[in-house]
Amino acid sequence: MMNRRRLLKGSAAALAGGVLGSTAIAEPRPLFQNVNTHSSPSDLKITDLRYAIVVKPGPSPCVLIRIDTNQGVYGLGEIRDIAGPNYALVLKSRILGENPLNITYLFNKLQQFGGPSRQAGGVVAIEMALWDIAGKVYNIPIYQMLGGKWRDRVRVYADTTESMDPKEYGQRAKERKEVMGLTWIKMDLGINVLEGIPNTVMQPSGQSRWEQHDLPHPFTATEVTDKGIDRLCEYVAAVRDAIGMEIPLSMDHLGHIGPNSVIRLGKAYEKFNLEWMEDVVPWYYTDMLKHITDSMPTPTITGEDIYDIADFEKLCANHAVSKIHPDLATSGGILQTHQIGDMAFKYGVPMAMHFAGTPVCCMANVHCAAATQNFLALENHSLDVPWWADLVEGVEKPIVNKGFIKVPEGPGLGVTLNEDMVRKHLKPGTGYFEPTDQWNEKQSWDDAVFS
Repeated sequence: MMNRRRLLKGSAAALAGGVLGSTAIAEPRPLFQNVNTHSSPSDLKITDLRYAIVVKPGPSPCVLIRIDTNQGVYGLGEIRDIAGPNYALVLKSRILGENPLNITYLFNKLQQFGGPSRQAGGVVAIEMALWDIAGKVYNIPIYQMLGGKWRDRVRVYADTTESMDPKEYGQRAKERKEVMGLTWIKMDLGINVLEGIPNTVMQPSGQSRWEQHDLPHPFTATEVTDKGIDRLCEYVAAVRDAIGMEIPLSMDHLGHIGPNSVIRLGKAYEKFNLEWMEDVVPWYYTDMLKHITDSMPTPTITGEDIYDIADFEKLCANHAVSKIHPDLATSGGILQTHQIGDMAFKYGVPMAMHFAGTPVCCMANVHCAAATQNFLALENHSLDVPWWADLVEGVEKPIVNKGFIKVPEGPGLGVTLNEDMVRKHLKPGTGYFEPTDQWNEKQSWDDAVFS
């Protein structure tokens, strides 16, 4: 009896202690949980926008921007490669004093100042930096704010350094696969490799550089002959022999050749099972693209210079291309590129992503790719730059590891700048995020909605 009483008494005491312990844990919590304790989201204001220009091998220069706030939280963004800082600086006066967490409102306010290719640079760099700020304020990675991730790693594909010797070209592709561990390869193969070989290219003599390289494809009167097609196939065969048929292989930079030559090449390349032929004619020739896509077995892709989601939808709805290929630094930024992917999924169109900048823009792409269901692979133009990954800190190194990038779990973009490394590779004559007060005042009248 005594033992039973002692047991019940001890059990009651333990239960009481458990209840008291639960009560202690359940004390009132702060109003904002998982929020940067140095910030008050509703009172956050943008106070400054500054830039630094990095020069690297490959597509360059690359302009990094930093948006500062009144609470010490800042965001990083990047203007697309081979563009200038003025694309963002002209927008500074339009964001000063605004709450950076109102990302959609600010994007709509700035969207009118963007356009195709590098013209979108300033709008997108700011959008990128705003997402970085939001993630830091709420202590959450960007992909989570897009609805979560479909994948923990993002597949990378890369181009192969060219060679006029097909066997050497194939060997370089093999090194990409076996040494770097890439699981997806792209080769640039244009009619430039046919120079000096008689009877391979039909082209009017005496053309200017503009006519040869900038005039849209249908107007150059340039066509590839059977002999030229056979020679180009030797290059593709050499690469396929070197890497095998199991690994995806894509192709870019065919040259400014006519639609008929594109179709004939697409048929000749059928046996090599290419993932795509890229930018075969300018993206805005929708009907022509559809004709090419419908006329050959090799898939087509385009999109790295498109800004508006409506232009992407026109291509997808008409199935004018097999796949789309936005460059996030042009296609409206993180959120709109994610929306472009969701839109394309509705039409059964996969999405690869073009990218050629620094790790700052790379991480913006990684978050978007992780959260987008129909994503295929992300391009990287800096695999041969040994210090590229050292421009940032806070993520697992190497950033590109055996063909994949691990999705960062840190707040915002998940990276901070390595100041010493960025300073070491600044464009000569430029500074490190120096004041830009001359851009504080508005210099033009905007759309009435936001005046």
